[in-house]
Amino acid sequence: MKNKTIMISIVVLSMIAIILLWQVVSFHPNHKNSNAKDSEIDNSIFHEYYPQAEKLVNKMTLEEKVGQLFLVRYDSTKVDTYTSLYPGGYILFAKDFETHTKESLKNELEANQAKNPYKLIIGVDEEGGFVTRISRYPNYRTEKYQAPKYYYELGGYELLKQVETDKAQLLLELGINLNLAPVADISMNEEDYMYNRSFGKDAKETSEFIKNMVTYANDAGINSCLKHFPGYGNNPNTHTGIAIDNRSYEDFKENDYLPFQAGIEAKVPSILVSHNIMTCLDDKYPASLSKKVIKDLRDTLGFTGIIMTDDLEMDAVKAYVENQEAATLAINAGNDMIITSNFEEMYQEVLNSIKSGKIKEKTLNKAVLRIIAWKYYSHLL
Repeated sequence: MKNKTIMISIVVLSMIAIILLWQVVSFHPNHKNSNAKDSEIDNSIFHEYYPQAEKLVNKMTLEEKVGQLFLVRYDSTKVDTYTSLYPGGYILFAKDFETHTKESLKNELEANQAKNPYKLIIGVDEEGGFVTRISRYPNYRTEKYQAPKYYYELGGYELLKQVETDKAQLLLELGINLNLAPVADISMNEEDYMYNRSFGKDAKETSEFIKNMVTYANDAGINSCLKHFPGYGNNPNTHTGIAIDNRSYEDFKENDYLPFQAGIEAKVPSILVSHNIMTCLDDKYPASLSKKVIKDLRDTLGFTGIIMTDDLEMDAVKAYVENQEAATLAINAGNDMIITSNFEEMYQEVLNSIKSGKIKEKTLNKAVLRIIAWKYYSHLL
């Protein structure tokens, strides 16, 4: 009888131990549904938000997860359709601000947030100078923001910090939580396409600039985004054509990579990848669709945040994509989010690719987990 009692006790204790172990494994952000390695989570800029994120991701449907992969070009006439596809967020352009007041735009964006259970990353390109989507209109600011290098030349980093803080406050007031800036490209030639948008100085000075710009944004509570990895150099405009960059890998490592590295060390949460073809790593695909380029950003530069493509509707992409599967290539390359002006079609493409096995569910889950962790980090969830 005594032996039987001991055996029963052992069985009960064993069952309790198994239950407790199961709970620990289930809670840890590396259990089977996350498809992320412990090291990826522990080293991530969003690491403390992964447990919360995983709980939410595990409740999401396949369709909801697919929607989160997209940063959609905003169209107020299609909001109901877009909302039904659970977009990860919107990117707004100048036309979206032109007829609004501060108050009416804020109300519209708040209404959109209220419709989306996973809340929206809402982004804009408000670089200053050549690219100003908001401040060009006097109903938002009496004077548009000049290029960052203008303020730097006028009053150094002290003035630049004041301006960037003011800019962040304006965007946050409107309900915008991501500024797709600063430009980390190096250009010192006035003939370059990217010169007017760059800091206009060498790698060392541009790196210091990027470190400070990311710090200003972080301190102000808004997301920043470095662009355009791996570095534009003197390449032509990829909105209208192909840009093939034949520079050596050493050239990138010793120059173009340095500002991105500085931004990563300053804890930038997102990086945008260009459509330039970096032949030293991949002469087949644009950087935005290249596994080799994305891997270099993760492994060589150690970036753990959100990687997003430039708009996949640009002409530079179309020449390198068969069967209109740009979005499938982008996700399989390792991007977390896709900027698109063609949401409905690309959404369906990715959904079909997952169902057919062209995109593995573990690839989808890994990206969505990072996106949801970013949203917790951004205090949207």
